[in-house]
Amino acid sequence: MPAVSKGDGMRGLAVFISDIRNCKSKEAEIKRINKELANIRSKFKGDKALDGYSKKKYVCKLLFIFLLGHDIDFGHMEAVNLLSSNKYTEKQIGYLFISVLVNSNSELIRLINNAIKNDLSSRNPTFMCLALHCIANVGSREMAEAFASEIPRILVAGDTMDSVKQSAALCLLRLYKTSPDLVLMGEWTSRVVHLLNDQHMGVVTAAISLITCLSQKNPDEFKTCVSLAVSRLSRIVSSASTDLQDYTYYFVPAPWLSCKLLRLLQCYPPPEDGAVKGRLVECLETILNKAQEPPKSKKVQHSNAKNAILFEAISLIIHYDSEPNLLVRACNQLGQFLQHRETNLRYLALESMCTLASSEFSHEAVKTHIETVINALKTERDVSVRQRAADLLYAMCDRSNAKQIVAEMLSYLETADYSIREEMVLKVAILAEKYAVDYSWYVDTILNLIRIAGDYVSEEVWYRVIQIVINRDDVQGYAAKTVFEALQAPACHENMVKVGGYILGEFGNLIAGDPRSSPLVQFNLLHSKFHLCSVPTRALLLSAYIKFINLFPETKATIQEVLRCDSQIRNSDVELQQRAVEYLKLSSIASTDVLATVLEEMPPFPERESSILAKLKKKKGPGAVSVTELEDSKRESGELNGAGERGPDPSVMAASNASTPSPSADLLGIRSAAPVSNAPASAGSLLVDVFSEAGPAASSGAVNDDGFLSSAPPSEDPAPPLSEAEELLNKFVCKNNGVLFENQLLQIGIKSEYRQNLGRMYLFYGNKTSVQFASFTTTVSCPGELQSHLNVQSKPVEPLVEGGAQIQQVLNIECLTDFSDAPLLNIKFRYGGALQNLTLKLPVTINKFFQPTEMASQDFFQRWKQLSQPQQEAQKIFKANHSMDTEVIKAKLLGLGMALLDNVDPNPENYVCAGVIQTKSQQVGCLLRLEPNAQAQMYRLTLRCSKDSVSKRLCELLAQQF
Repeated sequence: MPAVSKGDGMRGLAVFISDIRNCKSKEAEIKRINKELANIRSKFKGDKALDGYSKKKYVCKLLFIFLLGHDIDFGHMEAVNLLSSNKYTEKQIGYLFISVLVNSNSELIRLINNAIKNDLSSRNPTFMCLALHCIANVGSREMAEAFASEIPRILVAGDTMDSVKQSAALCLLRLYKTSPDLVLMGEWTSRVVHLLNDQHMGVVTAAISLITCLSQKNPDEFKTCVSLAVSRLSRIVSSASTDLQDYTYYFVPAPWLSCKLLRLLQCYPPPEDGAVKGRLVECLETILNKAQEPPKSKKVQHSNAKNAILFEAISLIIHYDSEPNLLVRACNQLGQFLQHRETNLRYLALESMCTLASSEFSHEAVKTHIETVINALKTERDVSVRQRAADLLYAMCDRSNAKQIVAEMLSYLETADYSIREEMVLKVAILAEKYAVDYSWYVDTILNLIRIAGDYVSEEVWYRVIQIVINRDDVQGYAAKTVFEALQAPACHENMVKVGGYILGEFGNLIAGDPRSSPLVQFNLLHSKFHLCSVPTRALLLSAYIKFINLFPETKATIQEVLRCDSQIRNSDVELQQRAVEYLKLSSIASTDVLATVLEEMPPFPERESSILAKLKKKKGPGAVSVTELEDSKRESGELNGAGERGPDPSVMAASNASTPSPSADLLGIRSAAPVSNAPASAGSLLVDVFSEAGPAASSGAVNDDGFLSSAPPSEDPAPPLSEAEELLNKFVCKNNGVLFENQLLQIGIKSEYRQNLGRMYLFYGNKTSVQFASFTTTVSCPGELQSHLNVQSKPVEPLVEGGAQIQQVLNIECLTDFSDAPLLNIKFRYGGALQNLTLKLPVTINKFFQPTEMASQDFFQRWKQLSQPQQEAQKIFKANHSMDTEVIKAKLLGLGMALLDNVDPNPENYVCAGVIQTKSQQVGCLLRLEPNAQAQMYRLTLRCSKDSVSKRLCELLAQQF
């Protein structure tokens, strides 16, 4: 690259930067910047023509001002003019300005493209590299349309310099990621693949990144790369560190290239050619042998490079799953890392062994390390390593070690981190069911699970144990006896009461012969827990009581007395009141035969997939099991008398032969519109690369300069909003991230952030099926008056969504004034030829634009009194819909967006908050007071705002959150 001469120092720029750094305040900085902008503008508009040096200097200053966060609305033409300069430094600054400040919709894009074409055809390698870097940095669809056919020619040309080839390969990779439909390799395919044989290692390293990406999309077109990749890998692995001096990193030859080659080979099955396969196996054996050699350096860089290649090689061995010798050797090598002093190595070893455990060739080898893994679960300091140890125990479990592993996991649960307890509970429940030979052991395990981690035992787990007990006659008596003993503990978890109520209500007669568990003793034991339980559990217990009347007629008078008391037949909860009245009447007027018919024992559940497996399958995040692992689990769980996904809904216990599906709890707190599909879930989490979106499809609406579509009026035939749209909206009032909607085809996730009156929302559309979605379009509309209150702009989405893939859409939101309605999101696509059309409400509510405001007690009540006009206050007294837990209430109030003020209200039980809603037209001050009454399970919510419509809307939204 040309050296920069002394004259290119740009002293004026250095002085300006120094002045900015010496500014004592923000105002002084803005004043200095405005002065400089005025000077630059006058220079650009002056009669005297500026030379290249001056243009470069002033453009540099504009770029610096922009990087400080100020808007630049001139100087673009001067930057474009610099592109035609023959001086490297001037051209460089021009390209830098273009890359940072010019968007793809600019009117100057044609001039820029012409300048880039001139540089690409100049054959000056330095200028060609600058042009290629600019194309890659901008990466727009317009750039792809203009240069996608030119860059492959430069890449494979025999007279192109190596540095240009590297830039061309990476530039083409960038364009392919943004606009894959425009980058068609066609005739260039074989010549691009043969870049793997290039003499220059830098060219090979850049080309392999491109080839790997292309191979993932079009594996058949690029399958010839396998033999070339094996050949290149063989030469690197067998070389000494002195053979590749320029590309040797701490005695490891070309580690980055080796890792990329191994990753490329994972895109394909094992080579069919015996010679190629033999050479590859030899390479992998050499890598495993080198891992056993003493290190050539004590530096951490040496071990990192060496281990990076080793782990990539092990991933390839696992991917092929066809070489028993290599799989066992890989397992033994990973076993050595389990006790390594480096935490990262222990983590990676556990993660890789989880996958090895699913192979028939290496499963037994993995099991030999069970004691080491159990020790890691008990002693590791890092929670992520402990979680991986738990995952590995789950993966290596079989009939020979199930009892040991379940016992260890139960033991660990007592001290496990709260973040992984729910997943641990699911895994223990699955293993206990999957490998239960003795069902009394299964019952003991699940009851122990509820005792240890009751708060994390989901409905699916206790549903499942009841389903299995009902389906297994040989375990019903033991289950009744065991649960009766468990209920005698002074502190008993509510889930244990649910299981106890259900099982004793069905099978209490099997233990009634023992005086210690006589019918009256059973009833008194259950009823002693009644006042401590929530409404759903009380409902289940009332159903158990009426079952007792059928099983044990001698308890009829006692139970009728309980049902007749005011606390039951006059209960404030309509469900409990109705049950008490109906059960009392049923027991009074029905004959013994009618009662026996109505209240007969529940029939066996049909054999279906375990609902716990379905829940674990839905669970995302670290430690989630793979689809393959789950399918294996499903096959093995078929050995049990498994029940369906419906749970034992307490409302049907009293009905004869009635078995209605109860809604299974969703891990993300969302009501699914349909059962979970067995198709692959959408890949990736919500935290994906926000710059990876680029789609040609556009919904109706005007496109602004940033490529965003303005919110459109409702389309001609939108579907009406879903019946649960309002319910889904309410779930996001106090949170910004999560899954908005999910059915058997589509999952829609949301990640959003707000600042003052502006917001940005990322929507993630996941195809849960294996079939492509065609003609995929989305339209965001603001119905009625909302258009004048809220401005929503959206980026277009890709029209095709591959099976198992996920696409992203970005929305920009501006609050113009306060509003009460929500914008609508209409989604249309074709699945298997059928048009799918659904409309949801986007979770954009007025509280998203809160700015928290801290206040002292005196200031709060002074402001409270100022907002004393009747129309400024909104108040609501309502019954608690959720548990009145202090931490949960605080989390919801903070999620609302206001500042939670401590030590302000005279009553410490009350909560007070303050905030200001930022809109474009005005600011609305808001004060909140929430008064809980734990004894009555009621709240009084009071809001006072400087605008009455805001008070009412916030009161409506918040009343549904508590």
